[in-house]
Amino acid sequence: MNTKDKVIVITGASSGIGAETVRVLAKQHAKLVIGARRIQRLNALRAEFPDEQIIVQQVDVTKLNEVQALIDVALSKFNRIDVLYNNAGIMPVNALVDADPEEWRKILEVNVMGVLNGISAVLPTMIKQQSGHILATDSVAGHVVVPKYAVYNGSKFAVRAIMEGLRQEQQKNHIRTTIVSPGAVHTELYNSIPNEKERQAEIETENTIGIAPIHIAEAVAFAINQPDNIDVNEMIIRPIQQSV
Repeated sequence: MNTKDKVIVITGASSGIGAETVRVLAKQHAKLVIGARRIQRLNALRAEFPDEQIIVQQVDVTKLNEVQALIDVALSKFNRIDVLYNNAGIMPVNALVDADPEEWRKILEVNVMGVLNGISAVLPTMIKQQSGHILATDSVAGHVVVPKYAVYNGSKFAVRAIMEGLRQEQQKNHIRTTIVSPGAVHTELYNSIPNEKERQAEIETENTIGIAPIHIAEAVAFAINQPDNIDVNEMIIRPIQQSV
């Protein structure tokens, strides 16, 4: 089955990597169901491709019922789901000594529970189908630890572990798993950094060495487009100038 025939659900689709992935897959004529909190942006994105099948729905990935509703819409419209791409994420940056439990909770709810909610919502359908592909945006921060990113690192290490567990549990049901781990990318992720100094540092890094989100989107499409017996489990994509 090529991309043209696939039903693909994408969360965090309103900007950055998610929006570029929508564009790449729409050009390949996938059937897309896209979700994010900013419904106006989703509608604008759909308007870019008036001849393609794109369904938009507002969704907060921290709420299982909303993620389930997104999956249910896809099933209602297309009667199957071939791919779920869990892309929503945030990246607050603070040293642990600056203890901000509310910020920590938000990181874990979006970055970890958001992925788990997606898995929970779609997995019964894919098991019944005996086929499917679940992807998640991880990060280079899911492979290395650096100061001030400890909680973010922890959330991304968790995603990596969860997705590997999913692979081991579901390979017998022909369900593929992929994590995509970007380095510095030109996105709006810096908006989730409340610390002004750290936010500016992230902006400067992106402006200096960051790569365009379309390159990550093309990597996602590459993994999706592999034959059904090929499972691309992990991709780390850094700017060549990035040292960490």
